[in-house]
Amino acid sequence: MGNLWQFFGLPDPDAGVVTQSPKEPDATQNQRLTGTPSDVPEPVIEVVQSQPTPVQTHAWNGPLTPDGEPFHDLSNHGTRLKIRPIRALRYVKPDNKHRIRTREIAQRVLQGDTVIVDLRTLVHMESHQQACRRELRVMCEQTGVGVFALDTEDKLLLIPGADVVVDIEKHELGLTRLLNAM
Repeated sequence: MGNLWQFFGLPDPDAGVVTQSPKEPDATQNQRLTGTPSDVPEPVIEVVQSQPTPVQTHAWNGPLTPDGEPFHDLSNHGTRLKIRPIRALRYVKPDNKHRIRTREIAQRVLQGDTVIVDLRTLVHMESHQQACRRELRVMCEQTGVGVFALDTEDKLLLIPGADVVVDIEKHELGLTRLLNAM
């Protein structure tokens, strides 16, 4: 049976080289020394040298790698407190009775939440849309914030929260600036 090199039709690089382990004497030598056949393998004793532990020169009290370097386990940061966000973006639309709850909106705006009011569900009630806009304008005057239209029909309104800055000079919102630059 041939070897792998013969299978591929290549010359065997180990041809003519006799490989013999220095730890294992050949069978005839083993029989001459002990007088028994060499079918029983001799136990091999390996000497494992322990590597000296590296001296720690830094003030790290966490886990170390096998090389003695500091190991930063990024998933082990449980000491942080989970902080809930203070501000939010709220989406409000009229309820089933077509009302906008301005008291609740005013409370959220004073806490710093930005509110988007969607009046598009009142598509066939133009007079009711006007009444909701008027009520939102009064609420904004009382809280000291402005109300901004996000669309040309004034059906999508933005009420920024307290201490939220809105740039009213450039009048650029969303992707308009990016689309104009192209």
